[in-house]
Amino acid sequence: MIDKKARMILDKDYRIGDVDNRIYGSFIEHLGRAVYGGIYQPDHPDADDMGFRKDVIELVKELKVPIVRYPGGNFVSGYNWEDGIGSKEKRPRRLELAWQSIETNEVGVNEFVQWTKRVNADVMMAVNLGTRGADEARNLVEYCNHPGGTYWSDLRKAHGYAEPHKIKVWCLGNEMDGPWQIGHKTAQEYGRIACETAKVMKMVDPSIELVVCGSSSSKMPTFGEWEATVLDHTYEYVDYVSLHTYYGNQEDDIGNFLAKSLDMDEFITSVVSICDYIKAKKRSKKTINLSFDEWNVWFHSHDADKKIQPWTVAPPLLEDVYTFEDALLVGCMLITLLKHADRIKIACLAQLVNVIAPIMTDNNGGAWRQTIYYPFLHASNYGRGCSLKAIVSSPVYNSKDFSEVPLLEAAAVLNEDHGELTIFAVNRDQQDSLLLECEMRGFEGYKVIEHIILENQDLKAMNTKENPFNVVPHNDGKAAVEDGVVKAILPKLSWNVIRLANRKGTAL
Repeated sequence: MIDKKARMILDKDYRIGDVDNRIYGSFIEHLGRAVYGGIYQPDHPDADDMGFRKDVIELVKELKVPIVRYPGGNFVSGYNWEDGIGSKEKRPRRLELAWQSIETNEVGVNEFVQWTKRVNADVMMAVNLGTRGADEARNLVEYCNHPGGTYWSDLRKAHGYAEPHKIKVWCLGNEMDGPWQIGHKTAQEYGRIACETAKVMKMVDPSIELVVCGSSSSKMPTFGEWEATVLDHTYEYVDYVSLHTYYGNQEDDIGNFLAKSLDMDEFITSVVSICDYIKAKKRSKKTINLSFDEWNVWFHSHDADKKIQPWTVAPPLLEDVYTFEDALLVGCMLITLLKHADRIKIACLAQLVNVIAPIMTDNNGGAWRQTIYYPFLHASNYGRGCSLKAIVSSPVYNSKDFSEVPLLEAAAVLNEDHGELTIFAVNRDQQDSLLLECEMRGFEGYKVIEHIILENQDLKAMNTKENPFNVVPHNDGKAAVEDGVVKAILPKLSWNVIRLANRKGTAL
């Protein structure tokens, strides 16, 4: 007998908004082994004709990542993009100051564009507004996107790329509010350079979309004021404002850790309010949406990173080995993104390979899926369509930093083209299973076709090179529809994916 019960109502007409597929984006920075030893390793036995690791390509393709942010991150604020084009033999080796490494520039914009094509993704390109500015940014747009007949576009052609790359999403720098950032600026300073850079970039290619830097964390002392000031300068020239957040379980407090997605929710709500305040202030008809272009769990590797010697090529930095409990919070964070699908149009799990990533590689061997790979895989594959507003009634608990934390964290996505409805649910209860009863309105004929569960008795269980399948999901869940109500037992501390389809639908 299950003592604890959560109720949910799903109505086909209670809609938050269409899910932009780009919320399942990711991030590759020239940091650690993300590029060299991650996506690119020409001496690896599984390398393709351009030196990209085919085993990594296949794992990325499984995730159906639609867009990948590049080349940073802190890296971009000291990066000269011209170093990464032309003959590889003539490309300079540079001191990379952000991560205290040597950058060989073997991979640059052209190679990365080719890699994204091989994983069926688009590029989200960042420009350097730390040590550089509007001139270099407009030249990069011209090099990438102009058809030909000009200096930079013809140089691209001379480098072997006759057709423009047509990169449509561009970031105006990275975390410019952070004192750690090369070329750190005040909100006024950044707002001005971002505004002028946005203008010239859109003069070169009016079709591009621009992301302006918001706060690098809601805990920054300038949070709120930063967004308001920057948007005051840039509102009519940009399309998105960025958000970044990372969470850790340094205190080893699972209840508090799993509640941290509530902080993410509050962060999103606050930034939306600031955007709409500036819209009202300017009497604008334009709505600025959000790009949550860095989010993840990040804390495991902090001590190890302090021991790594500087000035080496591709040092093993930020190589968090994720646990089962980390996967649960990643699931809660994905649910939070879906709850704000009306305003979050881009999101990037940071990062994709080796560096705080769902995919890990061995330089001399294979690649494997970390625990956090699975909730991202499920959301990306089954969470496309329209995000529904779930009405949830759940038992709650209190933790060190949060009160009234619901045991049930849930979201639902309707894909009408495929006649499929997917419920994503996390049970935060540490002791007991939770009975979910979900009343469905307007979903006549829908039946459960699969109930996937990610669970493990060991919160610290992880997937490693030696044991890559230690934490994997199963599809032995027993969810079923009875008289228009989905009934499912959600095991304690579990990630659940309940897939339903109507009789006429074609399952994804």
